[in-house]
Amino acid sequence: MHASDDAEPPPATAWLDDVPAWALSLVLHAAVALVLMSISWAVVSESRFQLQSEVVPEPDPVPVDYALDTKISQEAGNNSLLQIDGASLAAAQHRGLENHPEEISVDPDLNVDPTLTVAAAVPVPSEAELLEDIDLTGTTEYAGGTSGAIDRITWEIAAALRERRTIVVWLFDESLSLQDRREQIADRFDAIYEQLRQRNVRAEENLTTGIVGFGKDVHLLQGKPISDTDRLSEIVRNIENDVSGEERVFTAVDRALRAFVPDKKKQQAALMLIVVTDERGDDYDRLESVIRKCARTGTRVYCIGNSAVFGREKGFVFFRWEADGEQFAADLPVDQGPETAMVEGLQLPFWTDRHVELSRMSAGFGPYALSRLCAETGGIYFIADDTSGPRFDPAVMRQYSPDYRPQRQYEQELASNRAKGALVQAAQYAVPQEAIPQPQRRFLATSDTVLRQQITEAQKPLAVLDYYLQEVHRILESGEPDRDALDTNRWRASFDLAMGRILAMRVRAFGYNTMLAQMKSSPRPFEQEGSNEWILSPADVSDAGAAVRKMHDRALEYLNRVIDEHPGTPWALLAQVELETPLGWEWSEGMRRIARPEQRPDRNTPQFAAEEARRQEQRRRRARLKQTTMPRL
Repeated sequence: MHASDDAEPPPATAWLDDVPAWALSLVLHAAVALVLMSISWAVVSESRFQLQSEVVPEPDPVPVDYALDTKISQEAGNNSLLQIDGASLAAAQHRGLENHPEEISVDPDLNVDPTLTVAAAVPVPSEAELLEDIDLTGTTEYAGGTSGAIDRITWEIAAALRERRTIVVWLFDESLSLQDRREQIADRFDAIYEQLRQRNVRAEENLTTGIVGFGKDVHLLQGKPISDTDRLSEIVRNIENDVSGEERVFTAVDRALRAFVPDKKKQQAALMLIVVTDERGDDYDRLESVIRKCARTGTRVYCIGNSAVFGREKGFVFFRWEADGEQFAADLPVDQGPETAMVEGLQLPFWTDRHVELSRMSAGFGPYALSRLCAETGGIYFIADDTSGPRFDPAVMRQYSPDYRPQRQYEQELASNRAKGALVQAAQYAVPQEAIPQPQRRFLATSDTVLRQQITEAQKPLAVLDYYLQEVHRILESGEPDRDALDTNRWRASFDLAMGRILAMRVRAFGYNTMLAQMKSSPRPFEQEGSNEWILSPADVSDAGAAVRKMHDRALEYLNRVIDEHPGTPWALLAQVELETPLGWEWSEGMRRIARPEQRPDRNTPQFAAEEARRQEQRRRRARLKQTTMPRL
């Protein structure tokens, strides 16, 4: 018998001796994972079962009509398209509520007790949290005139009263041009409080008001908050007009903060400042310090003002006045813009009859400084009066909102992109209006000498103009390499329009001078009998040379790009008007009637009858009186 026959058989786990250690570890960890998974599944299943078992059946919901009530916009007085969302609406959209409008029911007449407390178990985010990371650039609304702006302000006051006591301080521009608007608001004070009483926000107990006037100086007309509406109306009506032409609006805001913040702290109230003006303010160098003070004190600033004129500092206000028994009316210049931190558009007129209209287009936004103050403090800029020129769809213009970041950040943007810096520099290098005359186009040619004399006089102002155009073109070309790096629609539209317009005007001016020089050196003979003058008219093709044709093609490229990429905007309109008139020139013959010597009046005899002479003198007197008595707004 062999020894192996007496040996015991190997144990059942002997095969484990041949398994590597890493394999055993893998099997062990997998087993542990399976056990944990089974435990987690049991807990989740149990939790779900318990949650479902505790649901209490609710009665059938009452049907709700979600149709919007038009009475909201009527009460709010907002007849516009609400061009820009306010801070509260921006917060709601930021949280995604705009994706489910059917889940929200708003009753403008809902009676809300401002003293209502919220259960501690419900987390309520602070205002800072609600507005965190929300872009508030653009806080402009078309309010439907002064009355509409007052109704919207009433709505904002009611919203503040639903949270806590509120102090409202009105800051009135004392200039002559604001007299009518001040009276309209004074007439509405009773209506404001009546609307608030109807909303059941306890305005009688929780709302007080102060009044500040400003012009060259600041006046605390009601330095302690009161609730007497009759007294408030009387104060506003008795504001004395300031004829200095200065509006220190930001100094007034600072003074209001120092006067009313102690009452705000004492009453633990909200503080709202409402600026009523039609200009941007002359002391906007104080803007940043005022913004910081408003932020520290939690003060919101609203403004009832005018729209800025597109791309310009100067706007116009229609005003009537009386002097020496005479009635006068005129569009008087005021500082209403620009809508951006610095002017970003070239002040080039058109060689068309539409110059005045196009120089007064609405920017669709308030002036930068006041709009930025409203945006930074969570307020709204209400446009109560717009310009008389062309206007544009607020929904379209919203995509071209100005940059309301601080001035220092704006300047950093100019330094970081050559196209931005060149555009602003070119805009500051504005071509003087007197250097851009309407070019003479008709030249009498009874002889070559007469023709040459007229051409010489016509070339003089255009030579001055060409110098300015060359400088502006040189500045813009220095920024062209960074044009593709422009990061907003506004910057791209502004740069392309500026480059297209400066090229177009250079083509016209250069071509005009070239055509005159050719005719002056070699006067052309007339081909039609009776012709005695040459007429220079716009044409698609010019004989000005290859260099001008190259600028011509580049001008068309830029202007057509503005029209294609920015339809329905002021930039597209200006580009279209520029292209309505061909850029070249051509000569044509004409016939001018010339009085014969015997038909000319005798210079030694009176030209006017006595009555006509008196009328002429009256017109001259009226013109002098109007000029000397024209008020400063």
